[in-house]
Amino acid sequence: MIRLILICIFLLIIFILSIILFPVEWLIGKFSPHARDISSLRFVQFVFKIILFISGVKTTVIGFENIPKDEPVVFVGNHRGFFDVIVSYSRMPGLTGFFAKKEMNKVPFIRVWMRLLYCLFLDRSNPKEGLKTILKGVEQLKSGISVVIFPEGTRNKGDGVQPFHGGSFKLAEKSNCKIIPMVQNNTENVFEAHFPLIKRTHTILEFGKPVDVAALDRDAKKALPDTIHGIISEIYEKNKSLV
Repeated sequence: MIRLILICIFLLIIFILSIILFPVEWLIGKFSPHARDISSLRFVQFVFKIILFISGVKTTVIGFENIPKDEPVVFVGNHRGFFDVIVSYSRMPGLTGFFAKKEMNKVPFIRVWMRLLYCLFLDRSNPKEGLKTILKGVEQLKSGISVVIFPEGTRNKGDGVQPFHGGSFKLAEKSNCKIIPMVQNNTENVFEAHFPLIKRTHTILEFGKPVDVAALDRDAKKALPDTIHGIISEIYEKNKSLV
């Protein structure tokens, strides 16, 4: 319980600090939007790293070298728990927007940081609006901003990897950006497995080899959801023994 209390206190401090930082970020953006983007990214990553430290989360990262350094990519990940975002975003090498469920756009102060970091709010219950959000993600990729999406659509409360929503892969198809499979193990044991307690946990985060969508033929592109699902499932099973 002490970890949860400490995190709540820390988040309260961040909330108060954000009241000061939001106008500062706005002012920086007036002179240099890129500088604002980077300052927002590094601040949020710092906050996430502190949360992981307080939570006692230790993560083994595999395949970080597979992330291209000079181009945006689509990170496609499995979704085990709330800490998936905290663990992975704290290690993003550059500006990256996450796809989040639309309800996150209603959370005070958090939504402001998410917007500053080009996160997109996806309404899966409305296919028309969902497609608009996907197309906005394509535009962000073309402007040099990587994106992360969890095509299972929700946190997986069982084992393995749930089936993927095929629409998620339009991001890579329409932008011709590479896909980086992003696989996490054991993140559910930080919080969800013993809610409301937060437990010291060892997690695994692996970045698979890039899949060059632009080099695929038509049939291979149609099979992308199954192909990436197979890659992620294989890595997930492989890494079970490491936690």
